[in-house]
Amino acid sequence: MTQQSRPRVVVLRGHLTNPWDLQSWQHLDSRFDVVTPVTRSAMFDVSKLPVAQVKVRAFRDFLPRGTAGDLMTGLTGDRYLNLDRALAGADIVHAAELSFWFAAEAARLKARYGYKLVLTVWETLPLLSTFRNRWARVYRERVLKAGDLFLAATERAREALLLEGVEPERVEVSYPGVDLERFGAASVSEPPDEHVLISPGRLVWEKGHQDVLRAVAALRRSIVTAPPGAEPRVMLVGSGPEKERLRAYADELGLRSAVEFRSVPYDEMPTLYARASCMVLASLSSAGGMRYVGDVPHFFWEEQFGLVLAEAMAAGLPIVASSSGAIPEVVGASGMYFVPGDWMGLARKLAEGPLARPPGERASHPEEIVRRYSTVAASERLGAIYDRLLAANASS
Repeated sequence: MTQQSRPRVVVLRGHLTNPWDLQSWQHLDSRFDVVTPVTRSAMFDVSKLPVAQVKVRAFRDFLPRGTAGDLMTGLTGDRYLNLDRALAGADIVHAAELSFWFAAEAARLKARYGYKLVLTVWETLPLLSTFRNRWARVYRERVLKAGDLFLAATERAREALLLEGVEPERVEVSYPGVDLERFGAASVSEPPDEHVLISPGRLVWEKGHQDVLRAVAALRRSIVTAPPGAEPRVMLVGSGPEKERLRAYADELGLRSAVEFRSVPYDEMPTLYARASCMVLASLSSAGGMRYVGDVPHFFWEEQFGLVLAEAMAAGLPIVASSSGAIPEVVGASGMYFVPGDWMGLARKLAEGPLARPPGERASHPEEIVRRYSTVAASERLGAIYDRLLAANASS
């Protein structure tokens, strides 16, 4: 451990650095010196990061924005160019996933700086090398060798890590957290007089927004019988490449006046939850994609933890979700589930559940589960893990 008042923890997320992922670390400020390197190509607003920033540069920062730059990075791989200042004196570096470039950079530089390497892993599918693309295979190999501890975001992720070949003693489950006070305190000035179904997530096929639209169309056309007077509206919250296609699809289904597209800052999400009668997460498994010249990768995905699930539970929002990936593990018995892609099943669950109750009525999720996913509980888990790693390092 370095000779300083607090152990230094560097949270490394590459261009994916964002405030909601890092919110649990703010509670560790009195015990650890927590910093996160931020690149010029950061994909999210970093103006409200809850921890200290260190400005760094990556190879991607010097390439054109958009598809051309993405293709060049795909061919060459990405890397940090001046991470030394951030890593100097680091006791712990906390990166994420097995096959992300920034995690591989942390693995590559570990021997030089002598820190402990911790990886949070959300991925629930054991892809090994066979189902990864060229650079992901290289990154995975580095990370598996160098990681001191792998923190699985769910039990399903832990099981995937074991099949990836990580020894059980290097894996433990450490759930992420959300701000319970922020999401639990949100309210609207007047009780809603109509049912609004909120479908949050990036506007891509695998998030299943199209199935939500199909289910609502089935309800509004009485293909599935809804309770009297229940004509639900849909709020799709997010951005992404499928936005215009989803808008056109809503028009074709006759839902133009019943669908709202929103893309809001994270701070506004509690208010949107307060307006809703339920949250729908219609995630699908996905496989597809060809990105690298000379390679034929497939990108496989299923829903992992889904922070929106923890946010909805904190807000007391009923949850109707597909059984994709780790969703049933995260929500437990208080959610209503349908088979991924079964939009008629979704329509029936909506009719039986939230649409049969007054608009905006809250749900009761087990307090123990809600608090498990709080930033306070998550930070306590992280602090205990860091203490244990540093104590083992000091005694070795």
